[in-house]
Amino acid sequence: MNGGDRGRVLVTGGAGYIGAHACKALARAGYLPVAFDDLSQGHVAAVRWGPLERGDILDRGRLDEVMSRYGPSAVLHFAAVADVAESVADPGRYHRINAAGSLNLLEAARDHGVGRFVLSSTCATYGTPDRLPIDEDMPQRPINPYGASKLSAERMTADFCAAHGMRAFALRYFNAAGADPDGEIGEDHAPETHLIPLLLAAAAGGADLRINGMDFDTPDGTCIRDYVHVSDLAAAHVAALMRLEEGHPGGALNLGRGEGASILEVVRAVERITGTRVPFVVGPRRAGDPAALVSDASRARVALGWKPEFPDLDEIVRTAWAWHRRAAAPAGAG
Repeated sequence: MNGGDRGRVLVTGGAGYIGAHACKALARAGYLPVAFDDLSQGHVAAVRWGPLERGDILDRGRLDEVMSRYGPSAVLHFAAVADVAESVADPGRYHRINAAGSLNLLEAARDHGVGRFVLSSTCATYGTPDRLPIDEDMPQRPINPYGASKLSAERMTADFCAAHGMRAFALRYFNAAGADPDGEIGEDHAPETHLIPLLLAAAAGGADLRINGMDFDTPDGTCIRDYVHVSDLAAAHVAALMRLEEGHPGGALNLGRGEGASILEVVRAVERITGTRVPFVVGPRRAGDPAALVSDASRARVALGWKPEFPDLDEIVRTAWAWHRRAAAPAGAG
């Protein structure tokens, strides 16, 4: 466990997929990450670089206890639910956890004098873009409750900064993928909904992949997404925190490779890396899915000095495959 010479950082969702990678990056940078997680999606085994405090962001009393105990100087906020199809079917859950939970956390941060805040946001706040690639000036018109709930969290964060002197970044990232290149943590959701781990499971003899729609207005008919390595996302969060500590006012930034890949292109990448044909079936489109989402992340490169260390899709898949084979034995990070 790192001594945290640079200070203590409360990481909500710190036992989850992206949050655990962020905790590792924080510890390497000299911080003590305090993972705050209800373990509904995360894993105890993923918390290796600081203490775990079990709790729900909807529980204000528990947030007060943990903030009083550790006196964090900053919050990295990952705790959320993030399945587009589920958000369409159960919007109340998404607005309660993603929006009301963020409000609860912001109020606790304000009351405990935590002046720096990094929000895990999403390209889903843009909805169906007017053009590609998507930059931060694009209108935010979410087309599903997940994107709407995250946009609410963004707006509340900006309001708290204006009213209470906080400084914050909202990091709108595209499709998180891959796994820790050291093999310590990776992606392990239950149920799994992300494309690359589903493809890897199919390649390893699991259920056939289900492609949700091959009738989109794209070259091969399948959705195009911008896949960005989870370790690159973690590095961006640490860089954002450091910039806030230097006095940067914050703002909204996209995080992505700036290169899209269709579902069928990702299938071919998985087949190249695994040496195995990936079986799939085709079903209807999911509600709330835009045809293509590709980032322009040039502002993050300027503001944070950030650029992806894993710019190649095959390399992203390779780290995920290494983790998948290792985690065929027990327990990773979800």
